[in-house]
Amino acid sequence: MFRTLFSLALAGVLAVSATAQTVKEYDVTKQANLKSKAVAITGSPELVGLATTAFRTHGDFRLVPSGSAYTLNFTAVGSSQVRLDITSTGQGRSVFSQVVSGASSRNALLRAADVAVQQLTGQPGFFAGKITFISERTGHREVYTSDLFFGEASQVTRDNAHALSPRWSPDGTRIIYTSFFRSGSPDIYVMTPSSGQRTPVATFKGTNSGARFSPDGGRVAAVLSAGGNQEIFIGTATGQGFRRVTNSPGVEASPCWSPDGSRLIFTSDRGGRPALYTMPASGGVMTALPTNISGYCAEPDWSRAKPNMIAFTCGVGGGFQVAVYDMSTRQSTIITRGGDAIEPCWLADGRHLLFTRRSGSSRQLMIVDTENPTRPPVLISPASIGQVSQANYIKR
Repeated sequence: MFRTLFSLALAGVLAVSATAQTVKEYDVTKQANLKSKAVAITGSPELVGLATTAFRTHGDFRLVPSGSAYTLNFTAVGSSQVRLDITSTGQGRSVFSQVVSGASSRNALLRAADVAVQQLTGQPGFFAGKITFISERTGHREVYTSDLFFGEASQVTRDNAHALSPRWSPDGTRIIYTSFFRSGSPDIYVMTPSSGQRTPVATFKGTNSGARFSPDGGRVAAVLSAGGNQEIFIGTATGQGFRRVTNSPGVEASPCWSPDGSRLIFTSDRGGRPALYTMPASGGVMTALPTNISGYCAEPDWSRAKPNMIAFTCGVGGGFQVAVYDMSTRQSTIITRGGDAIEPCWLADGRHLLFTRRSGSSRQLMIVDTENPTRPPVLISPASIGQVSQANYIKR
């Protein structure tokens, strides 16, 4: 029982394309102050509030009422298009203009804001992503989806049972998660939010948890105890042909694929305390990651945008914080402070992280800028959504 609870604690406690019409374009990045860009946001009243909320989460921008380097104007064009105009405030001329389409007016605004980020920084934006997460607003831990700023939120499961660790498929059409709804034991399911169809993936006797799709969507890594000990198994996305790839006396948890799908990173306590290990996805030698920052390291997330970067949860001073390990320098950096920070998830730019802030019984979702850890994290989850945790992001 201890090992089951330990594994579940490690697993659970702890892509946008803009359809656009370009009007005119200049190389704005050559003109911008790349350290910090003072911008003013104007436009249609129904768009300005959301645009302001989005840009406040990004560490490269300062929103100012006057004296800005650039003015970003967002104007509604029909029901699902937004026109973005970037004006150089000092020169008083337009430097970029584009009409961006989305699934809705709200989605088009977030896509247009991502275009503005790309123009002003040369780096991709992350505003127009989708998240899946756990909320307790009904009194049960159910799976939800929404955009990054909790618009267009939808409850996906209505199991009236404990749900854990929802993760998107790479194409954003399915969610794989753990639920206790059928047997009272943890089983793995895939849910298609658009249809509500649920398919069992792993319902073996014992523990079935911590599942993630491979980057190509064809495989699943999961923690199963079908062989007695809790080990990492690889199977097809439909739950066929599960094969054990670890063989350790310790407990394995939280498997995460490398961006190219060739390797796994995961948590194991084979050395006595939870630590991070990597290994080939086909099986082979487990190699400890030399994080050298804490005796408790868990919940790894491998950046798709920057494959040398790993985010993880580490034990610090009797609590937990989010840290980042750079595989190229073999250095770790703690990037959060205060309260418990757990369950990190990379956003699309490979710079910002989504994580759960835990304080007592409170669970909230926040965004932190890993390149400017002195900047306080930004709260994004509203009180109306209840206690939220275990978010997973995909850019769409």
